[in-house]
Amino acid sequence: MRVLMVSDVYFPRVNGVSTSIETFRRTLAEQGVEVRLVVPRYGDEGHEGGVVRVAGRPVPGDREDRLVGWGAMHRAVLESARDCDLIHIQTPFVAHYAGLKAARALGLPVIATYHTLFEEYLQHYARFIPAGWLRGQARRFSRRQCNDLDAVVVPSSAMRQRLASYGVTTPMTVLPTGIPLGQFAAGDGLAFRSAHGIPEKRPLALFVGRVAHEKNIASCLRPWLRRDSCARMSCCSSPARDRP
Repeated sequence: MRVLMVSDVYFPRVNGVSTSIETFRRTLAEQGVEVRLVVPRYGDEGHEGGVVRVAGRPVPGDREDRLVGWGAMHRAVLESARDCDLIHIQTPFVAHYAGLKAARALGLPVIATYHTLFEEYLQHYARFIPAGWLRGQARRFSRRQCNDLDAVVVPSSAMRQRLASYGVTTPMTVLPTGIPLGQFAAGDGLAFRSAHGIPEKRPLALFVGRVAHEKNIASCLRPWLRRDSCARMSCCSSPARDRP
């Protein structure tokens, strides 16, 4: 089986989508599935087997990302998909429309992974636009794109429920992005705790990711912040030193 993944982001741009693509690409290869990529060119990346790079220009105000050419992306996707069995779209920008058009032209099934809950994302980066209007636009945009597909992959049941509330009727499958466990096998938890003065039996929560609004890191911290407030008011039964 040959799958063409199409995306507006990929390494060397480091983010969750790039990591998810690479994780699934390697895992599917182990299952005998050939995965090809059509992704942006960021600089002077060398030849990579199975990877087609499309030239683009920096996104205004964002030097790390690239806005690929509309026509170039459409041509690259159409050509790369000719002997594939499935097109898998990873991002909702130029890649989405190029992947959808190529799939319809070639009679191929087309799916997408819905990685980002844009309803909770946009208001932090466009503060001058009313948040309610942005949320409504994000819902309509997501509903329209998802309902144009043959299937949608979501990373969690919560995401599936949210898309269903938007009016998405396309079949959705929950498929969390895994992690390469082998890369973490050599970790030494006791040594980490010792180096940072963390008692062996104290519960420890670890967040790994970008420090950005859409990651909602505060949701991890809020319960402990509330506990600290209680401790300052002498409302907690356990002393502060015993809490994580």
